[in-house]
Amino acid sequence: MSDQFDVIVIGGGPAGYPAAIRAGQNGLKVACIDGWKNYDGSATFGGTCLNAGCIPSKALLESSELLHRAQSEFAAHGIRTGEVGFDLAAMQKRKAGIVKGMTGGIVQLLKAAGVTALQGHGRLLPGRKVEFTAHDGAKRTLAAKHVVLASGSAPTPLRSAPFDGKRIVDSWGALEFDAVPKRLGIIGAGVIGLELGSVWRRLGADVVVLEAMPDFLAIADQQLAKEALKHFKKLGLDIRLGAKVTAATAGKDGVKVDYTDAAGAAQSLGVDKLVVCIGRRPYTDGLLAEGTGVKLDERGFIVVDEHCSTGAEGVFAVGDCVRGPMLAHKAKEEGVAVADRIAGLYSHVNYDAIPSVIYTAPEIAWVGKTEEQVKASGVAYKFGSFPFLASGRARAMEAGQGFAKVIAAKDDDRILGVHIIGPMAGELIAEAVLAMEYSASSEDLQRTVHAHPTLSEALHEAALAADKRAIDMPNR
Repeated sequence: MSDQFDVIVIGGGPAGYPAAIRAGQNGLKVACIDGWKNYDGSATFGGTCLNAGCIPSKALLESSELLHRAQSEFAAHGIRTGEVGFDLAAMQKRKAGIVKGMTGGIVQLLKAAGVTALQGHGRLLPGRKVEFTAHDGAKRTLAAKHVVLASGSAPTPLRSAPFDGKRIVDSWGALEFDAVPKRLGIIGAGVIGLELGSVWRRLGADVVVLEAMPDFLAIADQQLAKEALKHFKKLGLDIRLGAKVTAATAGKDGVKVDYTDAAGAAQSLGVDKLVVCIGRRPYTDGLLAEGTGVKLDERGFIVVDEHCSTGAEGVFAVGDCVRGPMLAHKAKEEGVAVADRIAGLYSHVNYDAIPSVIYTAPEIAWVGKTEEQVKASGVAYKFGSFPFLASGRARAMEAGQGFAKVIAAKDDDRILGVHIIGPMAGELIAEAVLAMEYSASSEDLQRTVHAHPTLSEALHEAALAADKRAIDMPNR
C-alpha cells in the first residue's frame, strides 16, 4: 500500500469519518486513522458518539422510557400488564448490539467510498506528514496534500472528584453499569447529566444531581428551562443548584461527596456510584509534533478560521477539537464541508442554525437565540407559544407536557429562535432549522399547512400566537 494520499483524516468519529467518506466520494485518495479502543480492547471506528455517547445513551434512554411508560401510562390507555419488571443485562446486550452494528457499518461505508481505514494513533508531523502507530506498535510515516484533524473530545475531569473507574466514573462508565445503583450521584445538570439521570432514575435508582451553576440549564431559553425543571422533579430527580463539590472520597461501600450548597453551607452526600459529567474538553493528546504550525488556544482547542483552516498549509481541523458547540451533527457538517472545500467545491456551515437536543422525557430541543439573548441584543421581538396540552395528538399519546415557542423579529418577522419541550421535540425542531436556514418569517410557518392531528401543529400554532392569531387556544 502506498504511503502517499490526497487526504489523511486523523479521527474516525462523527467529524472524521464523514470527512473521509465525502473526500472519497469526491474522487480523492483518502486514509482515515482512528485509535478508539473499547473496554474489552476491541478497536473500532465511530468515536465517542457511537461507542460511548450518543448511540448507547439513546438505546438505554429508549429502553428505560418504555419501562417507565409501561409502569405509569399503560393503565390510562386501558392496558393491563400486571407487575412490570426489567432485565438490565438484556438492556445492556441490546445496547451493545446496536453499537456494534453501527460501528461496523462505518467500516463498510469507508470501504465503499474507497477510503483506507487504519486503526491506531495518528500524529501530525511538519510538512503534512503523519506518523501512524498501529495498535501492535508498528510505525509508518504517511504523507498527504491535505490533513484533517478530527480528534474529538474527552470528559473533563474534576480535581475534587477524580475518576477511579469503579465508584467515580465518567459518562461512558455510567452507561456500563451491570446493576442499578441504589443511590446515584451525578455532578453536572447539563445534557449528559440529565440524560444519564433519567435512565437510572427510571430503572429505580435514587438520583441526586449536583449543579454548581445557580440557574438550571443556563444555555437554554429560561421559560423552557423552568418547564423542564418542573418535569425532572416530577420524575424524581433531586436537582440541587448552586452545589459546588469540594471533595469526593470513594470507599468499599460507596462514595462520600462533600459540597457547599447555594447558601454556602457545607453539606455531604453518600452515594453508591458517582458520575462526573461537567463537560468535555478537546482531545489533542499526542496529536501534534513540534513545528506543525497548528496552534491551540488557552482552553486547548485547535485554532481555526471560519473555513476550519488551521493556518498551516493544507491542514484543517473539525468537530469537538475546534470552537463551537460539541455536537455530533455540527462535527459532521464541518467534516463534509472541509472535504468539499479541499476538492474545490462550494461548502458552508450555518452556525446560526445548529439545533440542540436533550433526549429526556419530555424531550427538549432548540435552535437559534433564546429570549434572553434576543432581549440582550436590543432587537425588538415578539414571541408565541403553544402548549402540547392543547394538541389532540399529544393528548392521545398521553404526552401533553411542555410547549413550542417561536421568537421572531418585530420589524421583518424573521424567525430568531425556536424552543420546544415536549413529545418528539428532537424531530420537530428539524422544521424550525429548515425555516431558519431559508431565513423564514413566522408568517411563513403560519401559512404552511400542517397535517392534523400531528405534533407539528404545535409549532404552527406557536407561530400564529406570535401575532395573536392562534386558532386552538386563546390569544393574550
